[in-house]
Amino acid sequence: MASDPVIERVIQLDAVHNFRDYGGYQTGGGSRLRSGILYRSAQHKEATPDDLERISALKLSTIVDLRGASERQQHPCARPADFTAEVLFSDGETVTQMAAPHIEAARHVETAEDAMQAMLSGYRDMPFRPVLVESLRLYFEALATRNGPSLVHCLAGKDRTGIAVAMLHNLLGVHADDIMADYLLTNVAGNIEARIAAGATVVRNNFGPQISDEAVRTLMTAHPSWLEAMFAEVNERHGSLRNYTEHMLGVTPELLSRIEQQLLV
Repeated sequence: MASDPVIERVIQLDAVHNFRDYGGYQTGGGSRLRSGILYRSAQHKEATPDDLERISALKLSTIVDLRGASERQQHPCARPADFTAEVLFSDGETVTQMAAPHIEAARHVETAEDAMQAMLSGYRDMPFRPVLVESLRLYFEALATRNGPSLVHCLAGKDRTGIAVAMLHNLLGVHADDIMADYLLTNVAGNIEARIAAGATVVRNNFGPQISDEAVRTLMTAHPSWLEAMFAEVNERHGSLRNYTEHMLGVTPELLSRIEQQLLV
C-alpha cells in the first residue's frame, strides 16, 4: 500500500528551491530505497552561506546537472568551500529553446490552459531529446557505479529532474501513488511563492507581460497529467519504461541490478 507524502523529506533552504530527499520509499518487492543518499533540487546560483553549509553537511559525492550549457552559463551554481563532489553533465542543450522546459513552454502562452497544453507537449517530448537522453544516461550510470550521496537537479528541479526521479522510482518498483506523490511535492516544498515569483520574472522578461498570473503559476508547478503523459508516450513508443531505459539510456539488466544493490535495503 502506498504511503502518504512526507513533507519531512524537504530540506528547507533560504535560496535553493525544491531541495529534498527522494529516497525512503518502499518497493513492491519488500525493499526500501535508502534515505540520506538521494537528493533532488533546483539550481544553486543564489545559495546563501547558510544554504551552502547545510548542503556541505550532506557530503555529496556526485551531482548530476540536467541543465543545458546555456543554463549552466547563465545560472552557475554556488558551491561550499569544501566542495569535492564530481559534477556530471552533457554538452549541448537539453531543451530546444536553450531554456528550462517551463520557460520554453511559455513562448506561446497567455492563459493557464495554454500553459497546461504547452507543458503536456514538452513532457511527451523530453524523454527523446538527444542531450537530455545523454544526461539521463549519466544519471543512471552514476547511481549504479558511484558511492555516497548524490544530487540530481535542473533549473527549477521539477520537470527534467521530476522525470529522472520518476523513472528511477518506477524501475525500482516504487508504488505508482508514491511516484506521483514525490513528483507533486514540488507544489508544497519550500518557499513556493518565492519560486513562482522568480519564475514570473524570467518568463515575462523573455516573452512579455501578457502572460497571466495563472499561466505563470501553472508553468511553475507540477501536474499529474504531465507525468502521466510522459509515461504514456514512453509506453507508446517503446512498449514499457523498462524497454525505453534499456534501449535509450543503457540501463541493462546488469546495470539495474547494480543500482538495486546500491540503493535498496
